Parts: sequence; structure tokens; C-alpha cells
Amino acid sequence: MEMSASRIEIPRQVIGEVDAFSAQQLDGLPFGAIQLDRAGTILQFNEYEANLSNRRAPDTVGRNFFLEVAPCTNVQEFHGRFAEGIEKGDLHVSFDYVFAFKPISRNVRVTLFYSAATDTVWVFVEEKH
Repeated sequence: MEMSASRIEIPRQVIGEVDAFSAQQLDGLPFGAIQLDRAGTILQFNEYEANLSNRRAPDTVGRNFFLEVAPCTNVQEFHGRFAEGIEKGDLHVSFDYVFAFKPISRNVRVTLFYSAATDTVWVFVEEKH
């Protein structure tokens, strides 16, 4: 897959400060942001991701991302990286992925980032055009 020249780069400042963002700041990001606890339970889910996935935050927060919300991610390429990063306490990786949403699949760039400050993983999702 070819990357679009207009692809959004996640600013380092966001990665370094996202734990302190308010819900309004998260909703203002031009890409999806999902915060997961060590078990994969969704703690936060921003508006961009809600629009991308056609799911609302009240329907996702408190549910397991890999098993209940996005079971297509329960594979080594995605969940495996998450689990390894949690185990090591070190994770900052980006990769291309296809979310099998109905009725339209979405080609995205995913960044998984482990935050030692909160012992959580941020999933950033950039839609590829």
C-alpha cells in the first residue's frame, strides 16, 4: 500500500503529553486516540475514532478492545505487539493495518505507545487516503 503525502504525523509533543489531555483535547486531535489498560480495556476513546469506527465512546469505554470492540485486532500483528509491549514495559511501534469495519474496511496507520506514567497503552489511528 502506498502512503498518502497528506498522511498525518503524530507529533512527539502529543505522545509525550497525551496522558494529561482532557477529553476535549483528545476530541480535538486529527486522528483516533484510544487508551487501553494492561488487559486491553478501553479507558478513553476520542471523537475522531468514534467517527472512523462508527462507535460512540459510551458504547466502548469499559469494554475489551481486542475481544469485544475490534475483534479483528486480536491477532499477533496487533494484539501480540500490545501484549509484548505491556510485558516489557516498552512499546512505541507504528504499522499499517486494515480495520474490517462494516460496510467499509479502513486502511489505517496504527501507532501503539506504552505510557509508563499511567501503565497504559495508547492506540493512535491515522486513516490512510
